[in-house]
Amino acid sequence: MIKKESKKIIRKTRQLRLRDKVKGDQKKPRLSIFKSLNHLYAQLIDDNAGHTLLSVSTLSKEYKAKNKKVGVNSENARKIAILLAEKAKEKKIEFIRFDRSGYKYHGNIKALADALRESGLKF
Repeated sequence: MIKKESKKIIRKTRQLRLRDKVKGDQKKPRLSIFKSLNHLYAQLIDDNAGHTLLSVSTLSKEYKAKNKKVGVNSENARKIAILLAEKAKEKKIEFIRFDRSGYKYHGNIKALADALRESGLKF
């Protein structure tokens, strides 16, 4: 069995390895995902300028206004993706670079990515 500290270290090294390959700019920002036990966060980042273009989470006001349930599951990941796609279209962002932040591509991460593709974002 792997200790908790080593799981974090393994994910962090995976995250840094991916971050070297995936860089975002104004035309194609990087979509960074973070999930905790209770919440899911997604943000579009311009790495050249070093700032966040937009962000959405299960804690944001827009999300809470439309949804009563808060938590990390694939249904909420889809709702977060739809909200993120709407905000991105308002800022005229069509193409993104997907950074899964060291998480495996299944479950909530896959649901979020599929919903983003269905909403019209390309990556």
